[in-house]
Amino acid sequence: MTTALITGINGQDGSYLAELLLDQGYRVIGTVRTCSIGTGDHARVERLPRAIEIVESDLVGESSVDSLLLRLRPDEVYNLAARASSSELWTDPISTGKRNALAVVRWLDAIHRVDNRIRFVQASSSEVFGNPTEVPQRETTPFQPRNPYGVAKAFGHWITAVYREQRGLFACSCILYNHESPRRGKELVTRKISHGVAMIKLGLADELRLGDLNARRDWGFAGDYVRAMWLSLQQPAPSDYIVATGETHSVREFCEIAFSHVGLRYEEYVKQDRENFRSPETALLVGDPAKAKRTLGWSPTVTFEELVRMMVDADLRSLEMNPGRGAAPEPLNEPASTDNDSVP
Repeated sequence: MTTALITGINGQDGSYLAELLLDQGYRVIGTVRTCSIGTGDHARVERLPRAIEIVESDLVGESSVDSLLLRLRPDEVYNLAARASSSELWTDPISTGKRNALAVVRWLDAIHRVDNRIRFVQASSSEVFGNPTEVPQRETTPFQPRNPYGVAKAFGHWITAVYREQRGLFACSCILYNHESPRRGKELVTRKISHGVAMIKLGLADELRLGDLNARRDWGFAGDYVRAMWLSLQQPAPSDYIVATGETHSVREFCEIAFSHVGLRYEEYVKQDRENFRSPETALLVGDPAKAKRTLGWSPTVTFEELVRMMVDADLRSLEMNPGRGAAPEPLNEPASTDNDSVP
């Protein structure tokens, strides 16, 4: 039985990846921060299949990572853990660097010392491109990150490449573009919309406040994206891959599909709020997944329209089953999310 260790298993991506690996016959182990016990984050773990083993760990500490590898002896490590909250990008950049950069090299160096046969994949991010020099972006597009999260993710990406090339590790980076699902947090725009639509349809709210409706993103389904990470570790040689749909859609399009799915017109309910506008964007982040399609045999299985409807349906079911959860979504500081909401 192949053993997989997933950091950030209590996030959106971790839950989908865990289910995929269980279906493949893996032994699945997930890490959570010790300080998350008793919080809402840890409650996500309690809803995972009982076949998953959960361990508590400080992933920034060198001895902690070494002891995990020695004790658990994984064949594959999926590093999904990240600090991605838009509200903390500038208020706590040091913690962002520790979780998104330093933790990556901790894992790679521990694998090099403990067992260099372990295969490793880093959940990289489209934020590494920042203000890209070309559209769409490819694996060869220069990095130009524009915030602490993107800078830390760029470090994680490049240190993975260094350990692959200089230490001989089977180490990959998957550059993930925005990926969503019903498991997204309600503070991020896609889930804020789907949840807001469900609230309005059920008479629990009468408006939805958003920022720039013209903001565009390359949005895909999280379940598809974790499959690409798994496929990257099943190849004869390690490499890096863009994981994206190759097409963009606006927040306005998301609203149109979401509201029309329940028989409503978004124009009657969506209010634009200047406080929810993010700083102007100078370039478009859209990925070219040609290499992943060619090498991994990967392609998205869920269309943009299907994704939106899936999210609205899930929020409708949840609210109908739990009417007491009708509180408004958390405030949103940006009209589009970063692409990974996992926490270590």
